[in-house]
Amino acid sequence: MSRPVRRKSRELIVVGDRVLIKVEEGEERSKVGLYLPATAVDNQAVQGGTIIATGPGNPLPEVTDHLDEPWRIADTKPAKHLPLQARVGDYALFFRKAAVEITFEDERYLVVPHAAILALARTPGSVED
Repeated sequence: MSRPVRRKSRELIVVGDRVLIKVEEGEERSKVGLYLPATAVDNQAVQGGTIIATGPGNPLPEVTDHLDEPWRIADTKPAKHLPLQARVGDYALFFRKAAVEITFEDERYLVVPHAAILALARTPGSVED
């Protein structure tokens, strides 16, 4: 699970299958050594950045919810989620067109759907479990 991003007096919570990315300003080579082709840099079709927070993933329905009596109100249990492959601290390459730019407490971030991520670079041992 991801921790919320805390700045000053508020926190930013990422929901669903989205990730919050700190933008890496356009360079041809990323900080982790991945080279972006000239076409990607020129058109900004692909962008990179560090994942700051992730949502819980896609919710999974309870198997017992729809068996015998679907009209009954189910117990209010916390929803189970299919976790995301992306993790906090990963470096992500993603489709820029799918991203939504936000500013939170004077910091610029991108909210990206997990499906728009093309590749992840992860340093072994640096990922929280």
